[in-house]
Amino acid sequence: MCSESPSPTRMRRRIGSLSVVLAVAFSLLIIGTFAVKSDQKASSMNARKSTTATPHARKLLNNHGAVVVPSRIWSEKCSKSDIMISQGATQPLPNGIPTYTVEIINVCVRGCYISAIHLNCGWFSSARIINPRVFKRLRFNDCLVNDGKPLAYGRTLTFQYANTFRYPLSVASVNC
Repeated sequence: MCSESPSPTRMRRRIGSLSVVLAVAFSLLIIGTFAVKSDQKASSMNARKSTTATPHARKLLNNHGAVVVPSRIWSEKCSKSDIMISQGATQPLPNGIPTYTVEIINVCVRGCYISAIHLNCGWFSSARIINPRVFKRLRFNDCLVNDGKPLAYGRTLTFQYANTFRYPLSVASVNC
């Protein structure tokens, strides 16, 4: 009995699918960890302040430590909290300018395609050229991701920039 081995294309697809699933699972695990810590901190602070029970919304932490309250209504397909941004320092340029790698991930659990992703980015600039179809500053505090095109569920956009300091990036608006 002869068994055929999977084609290289099928293997690449399987590996790609597996890596997307693992990336999303890892992202959700990180988000869940931050959410639990935030809820524990908020409930301990509420317990110290007052003995009366007050309802509070679940709050998520982004990578800047600021509190983000999801704005999703159950009938909505997605919200700006479905876009996760992470960035970290990488190898500096030969002239010593620090570089940073940015990952923008669609973590929508409903499998939505999110387009027109605009970020709060201040006066973003880079000593390293960034492909404007991936990321570009339109005006002060308004940067466009993926040239406004949809970012599929589980997909990640990555780019690097070089500057003397790290820019705080956060999601300003999205279209579902």
